[in-house]
Amino acid sequence: MPETDLDLLIVAAQRAGEIATRFSGPDAKAWHKPEGAGPVTEADLAVNDMLEDTLRTARPDYGWLSEESLDEGDRVHAEKTFIVDPIDGTRSFIEGSDTWAHALAIAERGVVTAAVVFLPRRNKLYSAAQGQGAFLNGTSITSGARSDMTGAKVLVARPVMDASHWQGTPPDFKRGYRPSLAYRTALVAEGRFDAMVTLRPTWEWDVAAGDLIIREAGAATADRNGAPLRFNNPDPRLAGVIAAPKPLKDQICAALAPAHAAR
Repeated sequence: MPETDLDLLIVAAQRAGEIATRFSGPDAKAWHKPEGAGPVTEADLAVNDMLEDTLRTARPDYGWLSEESLDEGDRVHAEKTFIVDPIDGTRSFIEGSDTWAHALAIAERGVVTAAVVFLPRRNKLYSAAQGQGAFLNGTSITSGARSDMTGAKVLVARPVMDASHWQGTPPDFKRGYRPSLAYRTALVAEGRFDAMVTLRPTWEWDVAAGDLIIREAGAATADRNGAPLRFNNPDPRLAGVIAAPKPLKDQICAALAPAHAAR
């Protein structure tokens, strides 16, 4: 049995990759969840079943929050809680892309303390434990140090750049995009992009793992209002996510229009 929380998450993520890659995304059975909650496949559920069994058996006193499990709400009383997205980027998985990820995290009293983002098709395993740094396949990674918005390489969906979201002219970002939010956060931690910005209500399971990996890589995170991210909330949605080196994160947050002003 893995001794540390991070060891446990790494082993579980690797097993998740073994399961998910047995499926061919375009051929996997898929359907849409109710109320426009997006697609799900038989692979998502197979991975979720394994993760819930493995992780909860190993840590029965931890709470459980997963995109593919019924949220019974009792997790908010647990000192530590698993926050899991069995496959982040399900649409990409269905399309046969290789940029989907398994995102696994543990939050203690609202703060993520262990995290893994694993892209099995790309053999990229990002990991972090609180106070121990961030790693890609066991090698230490460090975020960039950019402090100027102009020309910054930012992972951001096109609608975010609409003028209604900014106090003045939208920043002159070099825009990039990846469907998986977990992968976006990992790319910022790795220093391949300067920042990532999403302004929509954001499910905790999409970004909990990346939050710690980014912070351990030396960058910072906040919601769209500049407030620190807290996890295992009764309503597991955050008010967007900004991730970047702290000076750049502060600039982006200051440049955004107040949430109530965006149309």
